[in-house]
Amino acid sequence: MVTTPVEQQVFSLEDYMQNPPDRMEWINGKLVEKNGMTFKHSVTQSRLDYYWRSYKISSGQGGEVLTEAPCRTNRQGRRPDVAYITHELLEEYGEFEVLPVSFPLIAEVASPTDLVEDFWAKATEYLESGCQEVWLILPENCLIFVITQTQKLWFGKSEFARTQEVLKGFSVAVDELLN
Repeated sequence: MVTTPVEQQVFSLEDYMQNPPDRMEWINGKLVEKNGMTFKHSVTQSRLDYYWRSYKISSGQGGEVLTEAPCRTNRQGRRPDVAYITHELLEEYGEFEVLPVSFPLIAEVASPTDLVEDFWAKATEYLESGCQEVWLILPENCLIFVITQTQKLWFGKSEFARTQEVLKGFSVAVDELLN
């Protein structure tokens, strides 16, 4: 997805943490609008939210699945496309405007306008900020990359993508999620 800087008076990360504007991230000291999402991006985001949520409920793991909920990384204010927060973190932080840490499990869905370097840098940023597992999803190529601190896996057509660290036991057919 393309991000567009918004002309704005000084807006600090602390301001973002207190009152995050809709569809905005705080990147490199500036508010940046999330845009460039396509129909396929939205469908993929919605499906993954449904699959993670259904699995969370059926497995009894608790927690919550969220879309575009704001969180803070070590450097930025982000809004992951889909995120899972554990029951323990929900108890610790309660209802929050912006989660003051990275979500344990995050998925980012690529839009045609995303730059590959930025997409991968975002995964690294999440992992450096306490996230345990990042899914980078490329709907146009039917690929899912699952990245943890210790491994990088990729799943394509006719394969099952599966969680490694968080929401243990979850798997989904790549074809089912991305077609």
